[in-house]
Amino acid sequence: MNTKTSLAQLLARILRQPVRALTILIGSLGQVILSVYLPVLVGQAVDAVLVEGNTDRFVQLLVRMALVIAINTFIQFFLPLFINQLIFRMMNELRQEVYEKIHRLPLAYLDRQSIGDIVARLASDSEQLTNGLTMIFSQFLIGVLTIFLTIFSMARLDRTMMLLVVVLTPISLFVARFIAKKSYGYYQQQTQSRGQQTKLLEESIRQLPLIQAFNAQEQLIDQFEEVNQTYATYSQAAIFASSTSNPMTRFINALIYALLAGLGAMRIMAGNFTVGELTTFLNYASQYTKPFNDISSVLSELQSALVCAERLFEILEQEPVEEGDVLPLIEEEVRGEIRFEEVDFSYNPLQPLIENLTVHVPAGARVAIVGPTGAGKSTVINLLMRFYEVNKGQILLDNVPISRYSRKDVRRQIGMVLQETWMKTGTIHENIAYGYPEATREMVIEAAKAANADFFIRQLPQGYDTELRDGGASLSQGQRQLLSIARVFVHLPNILILDEATSSIDTRTEILVQQAFERLMQGRTSFIIAHRLSTIQSADMILVMVAGQIVEQGNHEQLMQAKGFYYQLQTSQGVTE
Repeated sequence: MNTKTSLAQLLARILRQPVRALTILIGSLGQVILSVYLPVLVGQAVDAVLVEGNTDRFVQLLVRMALVIAINTFIQFFLPLFINQLIFRMMNELRQEVYEKIHRLPLAYLDRQSIGDIVARLASDSEQLTNGLTMIFSQFLIGVLTIFLTIFSMARLDRTMMLLVVVLTPISLFVARFIAKKSYGYYQQQTQSRGQQTKLLEESIRQLPLIQAFNAQEQLIDQFEEVNQTYATYSQAAIFASSTSNPMTRFINALIYALLAGLGAMRIMAGNFTVGELTTFLNYASQYTKPFNDISSVLSELQSALVCAERLFEILEQEPVEEGDVLPLIEEEVRGEIRFEEVDFSYNPLQPLIENLTVHVPAGARVAIVGPTGAGKSTVINLLMRFYEVNKGQILLDNVPISRYSRKDVRRQIGMVLQETWMKTGTIHENIAYGYPEATREMVIEAAKAANADFFIRQLPQGYDTELRDGGASLSQGQRQLLSIARVFVHLPNILILDEATSSIDTRTEILVQQAFERLMQGRTSFIIAHRLSTIQSADMILVMVAGQIVEQGNHEQLMQAKGFYYQLQTSQGVTE
């Protein structure tokens, strides 16, 4: 991404609304023409009084000036409405595209980004870009048109003085350009440090109980103070650099104006100019130099806006997860047989994780995956869910590679309950029916009963209509886990994945949930990741993973008799049989 690319993309988006863009262009041109015509009337009125002494003509010119001012005021009133409609519609579409693109990006990209920085791009950066575009249309466009029209008008009056204005005035533009280059770097550092600040805020507020538990408040306060000071330093440098642009250009333009007034007075005394013509020319000179002041201010704002645009377009430039030629997946025909054939995968190419993984899971089998932390247990599930794609080999569902199906169809066959719960802002009914908004109240209640969540839901003030906020903070961790389990029961899957699904539930509730899972797993292929013996000992197959490899395979009795790695894991928990 660079400045030219960002400008080209912004222009292309503006041209998606050709009627509004053309209306703004015509309105801006009309406003400038009337503004340039008004000094002509003023000069003629001065000459009518001082040179001609014609009162009637003076009155006619006053009426004409009033009409020009009225029309110009009308244009200046309605033009911002069209500008705002164009910009806010364009930004609305851009934010929507960025948000949709985030949901189509591979998790590998999102894993490398901080949540706070992405939020800053969609919130702060898009707002800064909106402000910058508003200034471009309201000041930059009109300023450029004013410059060209006043040059033409000044040339009609006196080409010598016009050339003097044209030669001297760009000095202020060169000064503004020099300052803009300096401020651009500062604005880049400002937006980056703002993203870091948002990231730290998001992380610290989300984990506030943990921070307090470890008495890390002072550490976080010191860290935020450092980040905040960095942001303030870059912001101050950027604002100071941009704020010097306008005074410098105004000073240069004031000197030019004084020089023109003196030269014009000399030409009047020589009989080459009238007072009215000098009045008109000085008005033109003022009109000509004023856009340079405005443009100098806009250039500084434009640098900040372009940096923000680059950060938004950078997301849009990422390669999304694409679906190739896919086969239809008929849900009723899915048996649930899973094969991993010589699968290799690593999150980092320099750090291999899973190598040559080969395993066959018959349809309807109950498979437990155990092993130490970092062994690759959850990675196997991520590959099955197609959150990540294998580097080598293939995964088959009923003897067909899952890469031949769409991700949506594959995931629709799988019910997944994770250790970490997530509740969206909404009612309990909406949270249980998440992903299946067409689910009726009866279906939600049945799912809650199956997950043994109905008993505590009915104790809440509004029952299933109770609003959950802040990720369900008003509920206990165990209650949120029960709601996560209930989601699976709304639409019964052909394949079930339980990743430490009962880790946050008390022993009594776990027994009830296990009974529900027993009913759910009947006839369904199930993958269970757990450390508790009670959860995995009844599995048809236990896969023991170490460093991405399956080192042992069998049922509980077979592995305990083998007295290998699985035996060591269980005896370390005090289990001897």
